[in-house]
Amino acid sequence: MLRTSAGTNVLGNPQAKVRLTQYVSYTCTDCSRFQVEADAVLQLAYIPSGRLAIEVHHVIRNPIDLTAAMLANCGAKEKFFLNHSALLFGQARWLKPLASATAAQRRRWEQADLGARNRAIAADFKLYDVMATRGYDRQSVERCLTDRTMADRLAAQSKVADETGVTKTPGFAINGKLLSNTHDWAGLRPQLDESLK
Repeated sequence: MLRTSAGTNVLGNPQAKVRLTQYVSYTCTDCSRFQVEADAVLQLAYIPSGRLAIEVHHVIRNPIDLTAAMLANCGAKEKFFLNHSALLFGQARWLKPLASATAAQRRRWEQADLGARNRAIAADFKLYDVMATRGYDRQSVERCLTDRTMADRLAAQSKVADETGVTKTPGFAINGKLLSNTHDWAGLRPQLDESLK
């Protein structure tokens, strides 16, 4: 596992023939669906060959995305991919309060202070509980939720995704080339297989 200078996370052989960049937003239901459909296949059938590396590039569409991305990146780089999977596999459960949120709650999610905003989101969406299942205590989570440097790095990643032309998540690039109209495993797999020939 590798964390690049831009803060993206890479799984697999960094010198692999093919690098699949996955553009992800944690509030995107299609991103969750992709993770459920593709994660085991990629981990068991593609990554072990050493010919494919997967790079996760964050797309921040709202404050909830930012909070979740900061928690995914909380701690050592070795923890990222399991944090990432926990958030996407559990998305339907933890994101549920969004549908019934009050105006007062939504205002708390938009406040200017990074720490106060992230703590409100983490509490309302029970993200402290998600991270507890990953072995994080509250103090560790709090440190990550108030990490301005990490927040700035994630915002910069998102800006790069926008400048690259990512308009919908999940989005994918193979060896730096953004794939058009490809937003699910069914569309990605044949292109990935072709690139590995």
